[in-house]
Amino acid sequence: MSAAIEPQADWEPKIIAFLCNWCSYAGADLAGVSRIQYPPNVRIVRVPCSSRVNPLYIIKSIQHGADGVLVSGCHPGDCHYISGNYYARRRFALLKSMLEFVGIEPGRVNFSWVSAAEGEKFARVVKDVVETVKALGPAERLVKRGWSNE
Repeated sequence: MSAAIEPQADWEPKIIAFLCNWCSYAGADLAGVSRIQYPPNVRIVRVPCSSRVNPLYIIKSIQHGADGVLVSGCHPGDCHYISGNYYARRRFALLKSMLEFVGIEPGRVNFSWVSAAEGEKFARVVKDVVETVKALGPAERLVKRGWSNE
């Protein structure tokens, strides 16, 4: 019975990362070209600005099988679109409290600031997110049953 409930030993979480084109995506690119190792189970979605990440994208990611979501943008005050990251921060805080209300663990959805020059920080953030989500186990809430993600 416990084998049916507990995650398999070789289970790896699926993480969707929405990255700002101007900073965080460039930071991820820097990590790649610098050959900085980070977990390979993160799928990157490049967005123009972190403020363009609709909360529905995060919910849909979890519904369709992602075990965790990372949204990453420019540091406060450095947004290419002036105040986009402030807007994203407010929106994200509301979404996170709503997800907690419906029973989604806080560690499944993460927000970070990573600049274009912070490849090592990007790798560290991704590693932390993967470790946190792995400790939580596979997502159970909001996941649509009967869908094949393969």
